Amino acid sequence: MMAKVRQAIVMVGGMGTRLRPLTENKPKPMLSVADKPCIWYLMRSLARAGVEEVILACGYKPGMMESLGDGSDLGIRIVYSYEDEPLGTAGAIKNVESRLDDTFIAANGDVFADIDVAKEVEEHISSGAKITIALTPVENPCEFGIARVDETGRILEFKEKPKPEEVFSNLINAGVYVIEKEVLSYVPEKQFYDFSKNLVAEVMKDGGRIQSYKLTGTWMDVGRPHDLLEANLNVAENEYRLKRWDSAVECCTTGAFYVGPGASVGNTRAVKTVISKDSKVTDSNLDRVLILNGCTVDGAKITNSILGDGCRVGKGAVISNAVFADNTVVSPGEKIEGDRIV
Repeated sequence: MMAKVRQAIVMVGGMGTRLRPLTENKPKPMLSVADKPCIWYLMRSLARAGVEEVILACGYKPGMMESLGDGSDLGIRIVYSYEDEPLGTAGAIKNVESRLDDTFIAANGDVFADIDVAKEVEEHISSGAKITIALTPVENPCEFGIARVDETGRILEFKEKPKPEEVFSNLINAGVYVIEKEVLSYVPEKQFYDFSKNLVAEVMKDGGRIQSYKLTGTWMDVGRPHDLLEANLNVAENEYRLKRWDSAVECCTTGAFYVGPGASVGNTRAVKTVISKDSKVTDSNLDRVLILNGCTVDGAKITNSILGDGCRVGKGAVISNAVFADNTVVSPGEKIEGDRIV
């Protein structure tokens, strides 16, 4: 029988400062990826692994997280937990210790993840680890925690955000864990305590096994606007590539393409573009563009850019390498070139 863990806790307390202005009105996990919150894809991965209950440890703009509902659309139960003050990733888990099972999954909710969590659970149980950490290779590991592993997959060394001369691995912490509840005894009550920097170090120092799992599936750190665009294009390519769009879409498309419910596209050329629900695009030329909810674009040329909710772009406007806050208005004929998304 396949090993299964019933419960997960997902940390969603971050402010997403690198994604501003897109996170001025909503938390990073709720930013749209093909008309679903970014965190929804992680929740789906957890549901597919047999998780029945997900606790969301909420921080920044917690009320908006509740729009995820009760989880019934995914066949899970969502429970919302709130911090009076930031407690860090391990502190947030400690905050709900009393309701956690003996073995549970924990995950950072600010990544785009469509992954096989069930295999990580199997690795954890078969290895007898106290903590199992999903690892994934990246080109630039300096922004993450990196791990050195032995031939059995045991993590021998872990370093947070190394300097270039300190890099000893391109395998980084993907922020998806399987945990034995007993390790929470290391975490102080009601204090800020980081999972990878503090807790992992303490368990490792005492000889507890920290196991690695080479992540399978799609994982992306959605830390910057460019990453959010890439996550949208990934879903458009992998989940909507063969979709036949209805009569509201009159568009010449190349590459990944998605149009949301209630949106319309007329007489437009689109290359690698996502147009979210209730947006209207006419007579335009789009190349690597993410248009979020309820936007209007009329006769514009837009390249490598993101339009926040409710933006309006007038005829003859030319936009490149820009990220617009919600409800931005671009006047007819206006030319805007930024460097936020390069």
